[in-house]
Amino acid sequence: MQCLNGKNVPYKMTSDAEYTDLIEPYNTRLPFKPAVVVLPTTNQHVQDAVLCAAQSGLKVQAKSGGHSYASFGLGGKDGSMNINLQSLQTIQLDQSSGIVTVGGGVRLGNLADGIWTQGQRALSHGTCPGVGIGGHFTHGGYSHTSRNYGLAMDQIVGADVVLANGTLIKASSTAYPDIFWAVRGAAESFGIVTTFYLQTRPAPSSVTYFQFDLNGVFNSKATFTNTFLHLQDVAKNASVVDNKVSFGIYLDGYGTYSISGAYFGSVADFNSKVKPELLRTLPSSTPTVTSLSWYDFLVKVSGESTIKTPLTGYDLHDDFFAKSVTVPESDGLTATTMNALYDYLNTAGSVEYFIIINLYGGPGSAINAKDTTFAAYNDRDSLWVLQNYGYTANSVNFINGINNAITKAQPQTAFGAYLNYVDPTLDAATAHKLYYGDAVYSRLAALKTQFDPQSVFWNPQAIGA
Repeated sequence: MQCLNGKNVPYKMTSDAEYTDLIEPYNTRLPFKPAVVVLPTTNQHVQDAVLCAAQSGLKVQAKSGGHSYASFGLGGKDGSMNINLQSLQTIQLDQSSGIVTVGGGVRLGNLADGIWTQGQRALSHGTCPGVGIGGHFTHGGYSHTSRNYGLAMDQIVGADVVLANGTLIKASSTAYPDIFWAVRGAAESFGIVTTFYLQTRPAPSSVTYFQFDLNGVFNSKATFTNTFLHLQDVAKNASVVDNKVSFGIYLDGYGTYSISGAYFGSVADFNSKVKPELLRTLPSSTPTVTSLSWYDFLVKVSGESTIKTPLTGYDLHDDFFAKSVTVPESDGLTATTMNALYDYLNTAGSVEYFIIINLYGGPGSAINAKDTTFAAYNDRDSLWVLQNYGYTANSVNFINGINNAITKAQPQTAFGAYLNYVDPTLDAATAHKLYYGDAVYSRLAALKTQFDPQSVFWNPQAIGA
């Protein structure tokens, strides 16, 4: 730590009182002990810390919010340098351009609150207020606004990035375009983003929120399968679905089967155009359809009473294991697959789990309007993205089995996985293939050799690992 002391970089060691709180992971199933936690307040601190790590042979990972499902923000192993960005809290909206300058430690709820308060502006990003901007924006970033506005990463117009050699660059589509491409999909392998520049848009005056809790979907295999196949037909029907419609399906081991989402239009339009088709042939439901202001919508989908979160001392944790499946639009999920899934879910026993199936594709989807030349993100052809989530360590085998039930039922389909639901059980080669595909990974690997030949920025699934 002589190097950090010599450069006046703030840090905490294992012997410091604050260390234990600073390294507590979001997923308590995966605790790691960094050799040192760096607490930068300036870009120079980050630059100096990266250089010190390289000289000492330490691997480096940044922690923005700390919600990594695999605790990769702590390094994904013991003994790394963790650079905690919690002091980088700038949220500054340029009223003329609509571009907001955002520090790398800002959490999503505070970001949404800040741009609303400063100028009634909106961004597309996830619903959990405590998630940090860093991992979320650089690995996709889905929400109910994404089919209309695009993914969170699609709004990044520039990024201040500290590279492995300690230099600070501002990357954009015109300056350092290779790094700009790579950090949107694989930032943790190429540098530390200390500042994001994001293109906001005027917030809508209102959003129609809807939720339909269906009854008896699990009563029979036919009901379970036909319910999903109907929703899949609707999702691909251009006379019903356009970019103004977003929905997801939530189901769990307690028999819950719920459809919820957002419609960027009036309640009357939704009730006349979308709702009848969505519910046609489905079991009876308890319906909620309501018009909300933009800010009230953000609070509603957050599941919290406020979207503001504390700048320090954030203390939300869970004990879980999660996997994802991305389903190509060209294939969708078949009746055979849904039958197999139904049979498998009936073996859950005492395992507590839930599945969220979000619509990414379909007519008008802004997510799928871009391709892999835009950013190092491979899920631009997905119809659905599933998150399979189990509580406590005893769920690992069961959750793995959900993925197996789906993929084995459709051996001809090239399923992938979603970066923000990172799965720590995957070996590096499998992770690279599922998350990036061969073409995107090949380009990333070449850039890694160019910009970080010593693999200063590393986790178990990093580019080049």
